[in-house]
Amino acid sequence: MVSVDDVEAALTNVIDPELGLDFVELGLIYGVEVEGSDVHVTFTLTTPACPIGPQVTEQIEEFVGELDGVDEVSSSMVFSPPWSPDKMSEDAKFALGY
Repeated sequence: MVSVDDVEAALTNVIDPELGLDFVELGLIYGVEVEGSDVHVTFTLTTPACPIGPQVTEQIEEFVGELDGVDEVSSSMVFSPPWSPDKMSEDAKFALGY
């Protein structure tokens, strides 16, 4: 059975094209739920006006769907709570000069 850690590792392949860092490091992944072979990912974008939502959804489905033991992947894009640089990892803050 796939674990939350496995899913989060796969999500490090989802890269923000403008910032060049992955969604996990940027703190844009708000939740991962695993129920058997079904995975649901809740994510946000740096701003509601960011146009990459559909691209991110496709990448989440692609990378998580490649994991052994995953049959179905779904995702939800949310904007509450709003993203802020405080949600980034220390490495991401360093890389972006925060």
